[in-house]
Amino acid sequence: MAGESGIAAYYTPFLRVEKGAAREKDLRDLQQDLEFIKSQQSNICHCENADYSSSDDEAPHFYNVVPQVICKDAAEFRILVDDIQKLKKDCGFAPDEVFPQIDINMGCPFPMQAKSGRGSGILPRVDAVREILQEVASLSTPQQCHSERSDIELSATCCPTILSFKGAESSTVKADADLRQHDLRFSVKMRLGYIAPDECMTLLPLLNETPLAHITMHPRTGIQQYKGALDFAAFEAFYSQCRHPVIFNGDVTSLSDIQAIARRFPNLKGIMIGRGLLANPALAVQFQAQFPAQSQTSPLSALLKIHDSILDNYRKRLHNDAQVLDKIRPFWTYPAEAAQTQPQNSESILPKRIIKKIAKARNLSEYLDAVDDLRDTI
Repeated sequence: MAGESGIAAYYTPFLRVEKGAAREKDLRDLQQDLEFIKSQQSNICHCENADYSSSDDEAPHFYNVVPQVICKDAAEFRILVDDIQKLKKDCGFAPDEVFPQIDINMGCPFPMQAKSGRGSGILPRVDAVREILQEVASLSTPQQCHSERSDIELSATCCPTILSFKGAESSTVKADADLRQHDLRFSVKMRLGYIAPDECMTLLPLLNETPLAHITMHPRTGIQQYKGALDFAAFEAFYSQCRHPVIFNGDVTSLSDIQAIARRFPNLKGIMIGRGLLANPALAVQFQAQFPAQSQTSPLSALLKIHDSILDNYRKRLHNDAQVLDKIRPFWTYPAEAAQTQPQNSESILPKRIIKKIAKARNLSEYLDAVDDLRDTI
């Protein structure tokens, strides 16, 4: 289910409403995703660099991309859904050809969004949630999904990622097949609540009655943001009474984290990973293949492979080396942080001298020399 990368689905950064319409920057970003998907289908590069032409050895890849929206009410929700559907049509795709699922973000903890009633800030606003879920039901009315155990799916978004579990795959596949009978299906990403962890239980009857592909739960409140311990007891209460497939999200940074969560919650549909995958891009592959932590697929090797692919893409799209350097250098931010916070994991350690050399590179040539030094440490 998850493909060679170990990832079953990629979730975009959320689209939001600005001045009564979907924000133009968000739509441009989503249009780039659509153009990339089209290029993979046709082997034609849709990029800014007119001097670049694709070659026959650029093999197409399948990417399950899920647009994510954030909204404060049903009106904003409908604007975003309509604009996504219109963009698909404008880019030449049939309604069910791409983006058959849209994810509703009810979990973002950032104050600018939460205080405006969006993201986790919508969770205490039961009437607003009810109205959005009524819109979901009007757009897609499949039978409710009931999940036993699935192959844990790893998914990635901005961005979270989903792993899928093996075991009750038959249940999940049937649910997904039911949903595909409709033009659109929807999922929800949420937290336990904004202020109190029992807010999710107040919303659970509404969620259970709404046709949803799944619910992703991060077991913290919005006001916690990313601080404090995960509330596994509150998560278990929600998970045990939720009638939809449930995906776990939050503080997943290692193979042992994934294995522990899979053991504790055997009926999960999957795990969503964000920063943990940026620090160790081999994480999903290691889980899916059930490799030991010290496998032949080293995090650093996988990291460099992804780096090289992104770098190649930037060099196709951008016009000069300075632009490429500005774009690619931040790639090392999360791996460097992981090396500092998880020194016990020798595979996650990046030599400080090389990280400093990358940071101080004055031009692309010096930067590439530093990356080659890192490559020589494998």
